[in-house]
Formats: sequence, structure tokens, C-alpha cells
Amino acid sequence: MDLTLSDEQRMLRESADRFVTETYDADHRKRSANDPLGFSAGIWKQFADLGWLALPISEEHGGLGGGAIEIGILMEAFGRGLVSEPYLSTAVIGAALISECGSEAQKQALLPRIADGSLFLAFAHSERQARFDLADVRTTAKKTPDGWRLDGHKTAVLDGNAAGQIIVSARVDDGRLGLFLVPHGASGLTSRDFPRLGGGRACNLDLRDVRVPTDALLGDGSDALPAIEAVVDRAMAALGAEAVGIMQTLLDQTLEYTKIRKQFGKPLSANQVIRHRLADMAMQCDEARSMALRAALMADAEPVARGRAASGAKAKIGKCARYVAEQSVQLHGAMGVTEELDIGSYFKRLLAFDTLFGGSAHHYRRYAALGGRAIQA
Repeated sequence: MDLTLSDEQRMLRESADRFVTETYDADHRKRSANDPLGFSAGIWKQFADLGWLALPISEEHGGLGGGAIEIGILMEAFGRGLVSEPYLSTAVIGAALISECGSEAQKQALLPRIADGSLFLAFAHSERQARFDLADVRTTAKKTPDGWRLDGHKTAVLDGNAAGQIIVSARVDDGRLGLFLVPHGASGLTSRDFPRLGGGRACNLDLRDVRVPTDALLGDGSDALPAIEAVVDRAMAALGAEAVGIMQTLLDQTLEYTKIRKQFGKPLSANQVIRHRLADMAMQCDEARSMALRAALMADAEPVARGRAASGAKAKIGKCARYVAEQSVQLHGAMGVTEELDIGSYFKRLLAFDTLFGGSAHHYRRYAALGGRAIQA
């Protein structure tokens, strides 16, 4: 298999790397953290101008028709800069759910607005009792004469504080899982937002007698669980690429630090034990990169193969990420956990990665349930 990037993919990687390097420094991240949105609206507009928001959207709906490989290239660059803009929740998850489940009228109305940056989306699916089981949904949707009534609770909704529309999953009367578009300020919807570990914001939602019109249901009401599973698998591939970018940055910064930090008159990198640890970090980065690439290549495969690739990548990258993050902090000494260095911020983002959509233990179990062979831990 030829894994060489095409000319267009190389251009995307170069432009993304250049933009992130020039834009995302420690001062920018501090400003974003203090912003009520958790990110910069001005930077989001630049994402739209660069075509990044249109990348995962089909050409017939105003997009560029990019696939999982292109998303991975972009997300790896975002990892290097600890980008906090809601790209995953809006462009990767939200746009994909509308593309998979929405009617043609809904696609025509919503997808171009995602591409031009005027619409933020969030996906409200996780519930406290579910423990990352995508099929465990207790939020209900009851048919009414003029639409639907939603009742339930959702936790850890990524970027829900900034979303104009929230895609809420709920059980309809016959047990099927439906997806509903709920405006952020809908009556009966209570949102409690909080900062996310490593940057950005999330929120918990309470839905009490939330009324939405009939056309708030995405598509024709067919069971949305298969589409949700497919979209979450693609999201995990994208998150894996972001984690690889973070890990590579930690390795690069740690390698540079050990070259200039001297102990007993010699740089730390002259110590053979330190060299071995750096080599182990590099190996973990390469293994994680391979798993993220495999998940991206299998993003459009049949469900079992796609699920095994996504869960295998999530489990393995989670282990690799923790090792690289912990080694990086330790090799920087006490400075690794201070705000003077970026190391602590990258460390926190990797901790957050390990819990999004389930940690390594959850995905080992899912991988085994899908018939996969054991993953080397």
C-alpha cells in the first residue's frame, strides 16, 4: 500500500503547520482560556477562509469532500498547537451526523453554514449511567401534536456552551434512537458549562419538557445508532491524530531541553539512561502514529473492521500518550508542572484524550467483543 501523501495533502499539512506555528503560542492559549467561549471567534473565521471547515463536507453541499486522512493531517497540526477551537464537535462530528442522518433539506440548510463558519454544533449523547456505551440512552422523545418533547440529562457535551444548535440523542416511543436539533436557548434546556482539561469548554445539559418542532428530528426517524457508532469511530481516529501531534511536540521539546540542561557539567542527553528513555518516547510516538493512520484508513470500512481499528487505536494511543506525557514531565523535573512551560498543558490535553469516548480499558473490551486479537499494551 502506497502511503505517500498526495500533492494536495502535503500542501494541507504545510499550510496547517505554518498557521499553527505562527498563531498558537502560550499567550494565545491563555487568552483563549479566559474567553467565555473557550476559543477565538476570529481564528474560527480564519478556519473557514482557509477551507478547513468545508474539508469534511461533500462538494454537493458546499464542501471540499475531504476524508479521514485529510482530517488526520489537520488534527495532528492542531495537536501541536493545542488548538481549542471546536473543530471536532462542529466540523468532524456535527457535520458527519447531519450528512449521515439528515434529510436533503436539512443538509442544504445546515452544511453550508458549517462550511462558512456561521454555525457551531455540539453533540449531546453521553449520559452518566452509560459509561461510554453508545447504545445506553435514557433521554426520551415523546411525539406531540406539534412536534416533540424531550426529557433527560446529558453530560460532558463538548463545546455545548458555544453551539447554536445541539444535536441531542433520545429514545422515541418505539425504542429507536433519534437525533434532534435543539437550539441552545430552547425553553426547558438548562446548561452548566465548565472548562475542559487541556483547553476548551464543555457543559452538562438538563432537558425538562423541551419542545421542538417536527422537523427538528434529523432524517426520517430511522434508528440513528449505526450512524452514531460510525461517526464516533471517525472522531476517535481524528482524536488519535491530534494526540500524535501532542506527543511529537512533547518529544521534541524534551529532547531539546535535555540537550541544554546540564548536570555535573554535562547535558542530560549525554546520560545513557536518559537516551534510552528518549528512544522509548520516540518509539511510542511512532507506534501511536501508525495506529492513528490505520484508524483513518479504516474509517469507511464495514462496521466490525472499522470498530476494531478505531478501538484498537484509541486503546493503544492512550497507553502511548500517557507514557510520553509522564516521561516528558519527569525529564523536565519540577519545571514540567509549572505554568512557565507548555509541558503541563500538553500533559493535561493527553489526559483528556484518554477519557474522551472511553479510556483504554473500555476499548480493549470493545475490541475483544468485536472479535479482535489482543492488542499489545
